[in-house]
Amino acid sequence: MEMGQKTIVVMGATGQQGGATARRLLADGWKVRAFTRDASSAAASALARAGAELREGNMEDRPSLAKAMEGAYGAFCVQPPEWEPSHEAAKREIRLGVQVADAAKQAGVRHYVYSSVGGADRQSRFRYLAKTEIERHVREIGLQATVLRPAGFMESYANPMFGLRQGKLTDGMRPDVPVKLIAVEDIGAFAGMAFREPQTFIGRTIELAGDAPTSTALAASLSRALRRPIRYEQIPIEAIRSLNGTLASIYEWLNGESYEVDFAELRRLHPGLMTFDDWLARQGTQYLKASLAAAD
Repeated sequence: MEMGQKTIVVMGATGQQGGATARRLLADGWKVRAFTRDASSAAASALARAGAELREGNMEDRPSLAKAMEGAYGAFCVQPPEWEPSHEAAKREIRLGVQVADAAKQAGVRHYVYSSVGGADRQSRFRYLAKTEIERHVREIGLQATVLRPAGFMESYANPMFGLRQGKLTDGMRPDVPVKLIAVEDIGAFAGMAFREPQTFIGRTIELAGDAPTSTALAASLSRALRRPIRYEQIPIEAIRSLNGTLASIYEWLNGESYEVDFAELRRLHPGLMTFDDWLARQGTQYLKASLAAAD
């Protein structure tokens, strides 16, 4: 496909997924229109220096969305993360996702790549999940679309809020249950692949993960990378439930039924797909050390 004269709108371009996708598309030769709430931010400035066209706006604002989508071949859509799952947060996310999809449809966007979440269809059996509703809306309005469903981010382990502190890794997963993970860079790689090969990817929904180590194995990998002992400690589900019932249900599902990922097919499509140890060796250890130094 001739990419040089075609524009892809990247929503949330200064976030993790949007940023990785924008960088991948620029490297592949697409014109990138980076949609962001703050065009003066450091992340937005870095994208502009890399060749992206910045468009400031808000997903709540239909006129700014319509202007951003005008004349675009494709669009990558991701909504802000839902840190504390709730009915109200889901309703807001649906509103944003519907707005963006409708704007893309009205503008005649020919390929829409939507970033959902791992096992979205199964999660919707036990909770009100915005991403399932947005996936459904994208199908109903007839957008030519690819749905990517990323697992948890490897980058989360470099966030002190996530659970790595004082020599312990804490989470709600059982120590022996595989934890599906994906490097954000690889989400960008699959988004780029989808736009590059529309005949292969339009109409597909793909569960994305690069690795599935147990929490005990994750702690061992972190110990080797940081050269300090890290032990895993499971947070009791009831303690999580006392703070957020939906989050407790998610952990119970992940510890039980969960969902399947076709790792062989993903590696066939993207041979460079990173395992957790790959990510640590290439970039993760550096992020972790910087994060831990800042927290000390």
